[in-house]
Amino acid sequence: MKNIYILLLATLFTIQLNAQNNINIFIEEGIAHHDNGDYDKALDAYKKALILDPQSTVVNYEMALSYFKKKDYENSIARADIVIDKKEDNVISAYLVKGSALDMMGKVKESIKLFEKAIRKYPNEYLLYYNLALNHYKLNQMDKAKENVIKAIENNPNHGSSHWMLANIEYAKGNTVQSLLANHYFLFLEPDSARSLDAYTFLRKNFGGNVTQDKDNAITINVSMSEDDDPFSAAGLMLGLMGATNLLPENSDKTSEELFVENTDSFFKILGELKDKKQTGLYWNFYVPFFYDVANSDHLETYCMYISQSGNEDPTAWLDANTKKVEAFDIWLKEYSQ
Repeated sequence: MKNIYILLLATLFTIQLNAQNNINIFIEEGIAHHDNGDYDKALDAYKKALILDPQSTVVNYEMALSYFKKKDYENSIARADIVIDKKEDNVISAYLVKGSALDMMGKVKESIKLFEKAIRKYPNEYLLYYNLALNHYKLNQMDKAKENVIKAIENNPNHGSSHWMLANIEYAKGNTVQSLLANHYFLFLEPDSARSLDAYTFLRKNFGGNVTQDKDNAITINVSMSEDDDPFSAAGLMLGLMGATNLLPENSDKTSEELFVENTDSFFKILGELKDKKQTGLYWNFYVPFFYDVANSDHLETYCMYISQSGNEDPTAWLDANTKKVEAFDIWLKEYSQ
């Protein structure tokens, strides 16, 4: 009797193992079709897997993703809900797909409520905060967008999209210095992607402050001073002074890269010197200390060339010709992060 029981268990285990292997084969097939943009074939493969395990969170999530790509948002949400209700693997990804589907259907406020609900359950998931911030940004609710994208950064400082969104939010709010800091960090993380050129152009356009020069070479600095006690006001004024200094005759022989390094050095150092114990938050506790340390290291020029490579051939050539400096900067960064 004992031998029969063991045999039955072995048979059951073999059947389950074969079924799981078949599910995995169908999933891999579906993913391959999905990656090739053939979402109908992907869904056909997933449906075969679903016959073997209708409640599989992996299969239902992959189906939600393929339906989303097909712009079949109703079915995408239905599959995502199965994963969310199971509260197992892929639950965060399912929330993201469902929230994005609601957004694409024009139900932005419902998407916001969904992400808020998800954050209450999973308060450390940076992508939930990022997508919530994105929805507020679309509704022009900049304060809420800023609040949530900062939380995304606090949970994952290496998420480039969050820094880029913060740069755009601050620019929309008229906070040039804060915008530049976030933009600098985005380019530090992502110096040569498709969107890096936009970020680099944005940085160079706004880095010299609002300065004009008339036909008689008279220089005018336009500075918008904050009505409240804004600790960034002095840095904002310095941006204008830097822009004016760049136009002086004694700087006419300097390359744009040389001026950029000098201006970046001044910008980072004055912010570091302005910092005191009263100032808290992401800017003063994260951006400013890091950039101040970069400015006081031997690697500022390397940093400037590194973040400039998307918009200029000269920095790229400089990086290729100075591999030892690049390696030294990399070593410094690794030691800095420890």
